[in-house]
This record gives sequence, C-alpha cells and structure tokens, in this order.
Amino acid sequence: MKILVVGSGGREHALAWKLAQDSAEPELYCAPGNAGTAELGWNVAIAATDVEGLRDWCVAERPDLVVIGPEAPLCDGLTDLLEAEGIRVFGPNRAAAELEGSKEFAKEVMAAAGVPTAAYASFTEVDAACAYVRERGAPIVVKADGLAAGKGVTVAETVEQAELAIRDALEGEAFGSAGARVVVEDFLRGEEASILALIDGEHIVLLASSQDHKRIFEKDEGPNTGGMGAYSPASIVNAGVREKVIREVYEPTLAELKRRGVTYKGVLYAGLMIEDDQPSVVEFNCRFGDPETQAVMARWKGDMLPAMEAVVEGTLREELVDWVAEPSACVVMVAGGYPGAYAKGNPIGNIDLANEVEDTVVFHAGTALEGDEVVTAGGRVLGITSLGDDLEDALSKAYIAAETISYTEAFYRNDIGHRELRRMKNGS
Repeated sequence: MKILVVGSGGREHALAWKLAQDSAEPELYCAPGNAGTAELGWNVAIAATDVEGLRDWCVAERPDLVVIGPEAPLCDGLTDLLEAEGIRVFGPNRAAAELEGSKEFAKEVMAAAGVPTAAYASFTEVDAACAYVRERGAPIVVKADGLAAGKGVTVAETVEQAELAIRDALEGEAFGSAGARVVVEDFLRGEEASILALIDGEHIVLLASSQDHKRIFEKDEGPNTGGMGAYSPASIVNAGVREKVIREVYEPTLAELKRRGVTYKGVLYAGLMIEDDQPSVVEFNCRFGDPETQAVMARWKGDMLPAMEAVVEGTLREELVDWVAEPSACVVMVAGGYPGAYAKGNPIGNIDLANEVEDTVVFHAGTALEGDEVVTAGGRVLGITSLGDDLEDALSKAYIAAETISYTEAFYRNDIGHRELRRMKNGS
C-alpha cells in the first residue's frame, strides 16, 4: 500500500511515524518531508502549497491514500483536486476547510449552530475596529481572519495593545492578505485544552485530549507561537466535558455545515477554553494540531490506518481508536529568535542519543538534510516526545532528551504541563 503524507513539520513526521508502524506495512512518501521523514520512506521535493504539483505527482504515482497535514493545501482545495482524479484523501475539502481558512466564517457557523463561543465582530476598517475595542474594553482578542501559521492572534491586555494589533493587521499588513479582515472577540476565561475528532461525514470519534502551550516564554508569557509543547491527556477534559464537546460543539457544527451543503470528512480540531466544566470554542482547525499530534500519536494504541480509511469510506466507529494508559509529553525546541526572525542551516547534534532515552522519540519539524548532516530549517525545529508512568515521568524523559540535543541558540520552555502538574500536586 502506498501512502503520501503532505507536509514537512512535526505533525507530519508524527503521522508518518505512526503509519510506518502499521501492520499493513505501507510504502511511505512525504511531500516535501523533512530529515525525520526521510528515515521512514521517501521525501518528494514538492512543496505542500503546490497543489497542482501534488496532484500531478499523485496522478502519475497513484497512491492508495493521501494524508494532508497542513491547513494551507486543504484551504486551497487539494482534497477536491485529488478526489476529482479518483484518489482517496484523508482531509476535508475546500468548503469544509473554510472553518479554519476564515475565522469570520467559523464564528458565523458557530453562532448559527448555537455553539458556545466568545462574542465577536469582524472588521476591515481600522476606525470601526478600534471603536468596538474601546466599547468592549480589555482584555480582548484580535485575530487575523485568514491563515497566519498560528501567529495571527493577539490576546491584548489593554485597549492600546488591541488597537496596535488592529493597525498592524489592517494597515501594516503584518499577516498579508490573511489580515485584511480582523475578528475581534471577547476574552474567554478558563483553561485551554485541545480535542481532535475524526469525522466521516456522519460519525464523530473523539481522540485523546491534550493541552498546548502557545506562548513563547514560561508562565505563558510573550507572543503566540505555533505551539511550544503539549501533553496528553488533559484532566480538565473530564468525561462530562467530553460529552458536552460532542453534544454542544461537534454535533451542532456538523449539522449547520450540512444545512449549508457542506460535508466534513477528516479530522476537526476544537481549541477550547474550559471554565467550571463548561467548554467554549476558541477556534477550529481543519487538521491535526501541532504539537498536539505528537503527544496524541505517542499514545495511539495499535494501527491508525484503519481509522483513517474508515473516515474516507464513511464507516468510522469507536472500536477503531484506542489509547495506551501512559500519558505523554512533547517539548518543542525552537530556533533562537522564533517566533520572530531566526537563522537556518545550523547543524543539529545528538539526535540519535536523544532517541535512545527510554520511551522517547524525536519528531523533526523544521529540519533539513545537507549531505548527511541534519540542520535547522524552520522556527520550530524538533518535538521531543515521551511516554511515562505519569506526566512528571514523561516530562522528565523529554527534558533529558532535549538537554542532549545541541544546536546554535536552541531554546525551549521548561514548564510544559505546569497546570497539570499543579493539579496533580494539589490532588485535584
């Protein structure tokens, strides 16, 4: 069986790593892949954003399944192009992917469906947006409407910060066309968590919960990033919360999409804020999260391919998904300067030694091969992921492995899982 994984980040390495263990022993290709995926199969030198090039490769090579990792090709209609050629795809079509492609569209769908989420308004004019911010007060959240690689969100502590974010997006073009419209939302209080769900158009199967850490610095300070680490499961997502997420979030959202003539097939990520066991949706993503996927894949028990094929075929059921009991933790190592400007091409040492730490795998994110040498090639460089008897044990292993790895200006947070550890300590 031939499988193409589209993308080049830690998420794609984690998906390829899990698929490589499948009992079907698939032949794996990654486009464009990274230094880690090169060890699992064949990298194909086609950018994830080159949807026509990917279609042409698939028409020539006829993979049995294409797994699309990043949001950009999904929003650009890669699924539609491939399905038109009779190629099976795991990932939503362009219309369904608009849940991530436009924050405004997602909020409209949630409002129509009665999904719990923050009050909002959208703007293309600076003066009107700033007037709304002054009316609502701070803290308040400013989001670029389109795709901004996880960096288009400003949680403004003051009205002045919110106005600056609005001007940066609408006048300064900080996010290009993605920031030509901004969505301004009320600030949601509580604790964040992530839920991924497999959806085959009708059936919904929730995956293991996780919690991401978006801010660059410890104590959740500094600018937002694509994600600095994650752990799974997140105890704040208890059985009651999971039930509410299905009944109050996923079911009404899918029903509203269907009312609009849109069928969702793939994975749908709900970024949640939870307060007093009540989940509210912060955002939807139309793909696996990153680095949540690294933490979740480490806990997936048995084969994943049957569940992916069931999503495509419309035969999804709970029995296709199972989890090991041990928790997992992922610590993301980044390049110095990230999420701002950063250097590329720095040699990375001791990845093999880090992989020797018990129950640990080093997922490559922003890496490339220069000859036989692995070098940095992105802002988020590696995702060190470990299983443990408990979260503290998993984190200990991940940090031991992270300390083993060396490259110029390597940086990572030392407090991944701090909320969960505090809960464990307090016995709550």
